[in-house]
Formats: sequence, C-alpha cells, structure tokens
Amino acid sequence: MTAEHPARLPSSFMTPGSSSFVEFLAAHDPSLLPSSRTLPSGSAPPAPHGTTIVAASFDGGVVMAGDRRATAGSMIAHREIEKVFPADEYSAVGIAGTAGLALELVRLFQLELEHYEKIEGTLLSLDGKANRLSTMIRGNLGLAMQGLAVVPLFAGFDLVARRGRIFSYDVTGGRYEELDHHSVGSGSVFARGALKKLWRPGLDAQGAVRVVVEALFDAADDDSATGGPDAVRQIWPVVATVSEAGYLRLADDELESVVDDISLERTRQARSSRTRHGSLGGDLR
Repeated sequence: MTAEHPARLPSSFMTPGSSSFVEFLAAHDPSLLPSSRTLPSGSAPPAPHGTTIVAASFDGGVVMAGDRRATAGSMIAHREIEKVFPADEYSAVGIAGTAGLALELVRLFQLELEHYEKIEGTLLSLDGKANRLSTMIRGNLGLAMQGLAVVPLFAGFDLVARRGRIFSYDVTGGRYEELDHHSVGSGSVFARGALKKLWRPGLDAQGAVRVVVEALFDAADDDSATGGPDAVRQIWPVVATVSEAGYLRLADDELESVVDDISLERTRQARSSRTRHGSLGGDLR
C-alpha cells in the first residue's frame, strides 16, 4: 500500500460514499465525533446549561425562540448565549441541555445537511432532517448517561406539505412531532402553560412571535434558569421565523418593540390588580 502524499487530501475524501457527513466522519476519523469521546470515571464536571426554547406554528410557517441565559448550578454562567440557529435554509434548531455539547451538535447537524445537499444536489426532506438529528442524539446517549445530555427542539417549513412543523426529542433519540406548539428546557412547564392559553389557529407570523415571547416571559417569571428580556443590558431573546421565504431572524429593534408592548400591558394589569385589592381591603375595614 503506497503512502499518501502529505500535501494532498486523504483518499477517503476523494472516494464516493454516503451522503451522510456523520457516517463519513465515523469512517475517516471516529475520534472527531462527540459520541466517540470517553469521560474519566466519576461524575461529569459542572458545565453551563442552556434553557428555554419555545416554538409555535402560524399560517405559513413556524417561529422558534430561546432565552439568552446559561447556568452552572445556581450561578448565571452567561447572559447572552444564543440557543436558536438555522439548521439550513428552511429549518431551525434550538438547544437545551449541556451548552458546549449542544453547540457542537448544532454545528455537526448543519454540516450534515449541507453535505447531503452537495452530494445529492437537493435538499433533504423535513422528515429526513428530523430523522438525521434523531440519530445524532442517539449517538450522544453515552454522554447523556453521565449527565451531559442534549435535548434540542427542531422546526421547519415543509416544502411538500407547505406548512410549518415542530419536532421534539428525548435523550435516547426518540423523535416526536408536536402539534401547534412546544417547549423544552427547565422553564418548559411554565412556557407550555402560556402557549396553551395564548396560541390559537390562524395566527400570522407577528402574532406567533408575540405568543412565544410571552411564553418566555412566563418561563422566566417562575424558572430561575430562564433569563427574561433585559432592557438595561439590551439583551433580547433570539427569535426566528421559518417560512416559504426561508429562515429569518428578527432584529433586536423589532423584539424590543414586542417586549415593550408586553411589559406595558402587564404593568397595567398589575396596577389594576393592586388597586382592586386595595379597594377590597378598604371595604373590609
């Protein structure tokens, strides 16, 4: 067997094979995959965790939003982490769980979809994208069992069905299609309650954006690991829509306007409630 020239790409790069980048990497150098790494015995070291992600469908697409806080135990590890990313032109992925591994998984997933498109000359179907992500999560099961779990939320515009769709996962790679809306992360219980009350059929993109931002408000109100909008530092959630026009991240000034409207409305409600309770107290006296 002749030695390969050091200035040239290895022959594995020039050999036709699978349209899966993960499968190619597993054959070329498995040590580069997160799932191939082994941890020393004992408990996993403390690592920043990211939460909360919400998604909701609207007429013509889907919107996904994530707060900006990462925590390490009871400490705030980061105030401006981004948790929502484009997977490709017509899909988005949000991360919850161990932040470092989750960010690496997102980058690998983006490469997986880009590699498929280059090899096959066409986009992978939305179901195919959801299945590929499921396989990648399943590959991380060993690390998840040691406390380094990653649980993403995936959503996109189905070019065949002409509508937005949402997929959730568990740590074993189980894939579940969600109807209308969903949330993952430590604040998801509170966010889901808000989504159930605020979401309705027939929402447009603007209405759906307001719904997911309000859901993050409610999650931050009751979950210390979820960071609400920070007007002092000008830190706003990451919010993106995915429609026939593709992935579009909302600008900070648009989000500031939405946050201001929600804050004003909730301030009025709080003042009205205090006034009413004060009047009742006066009547009792």
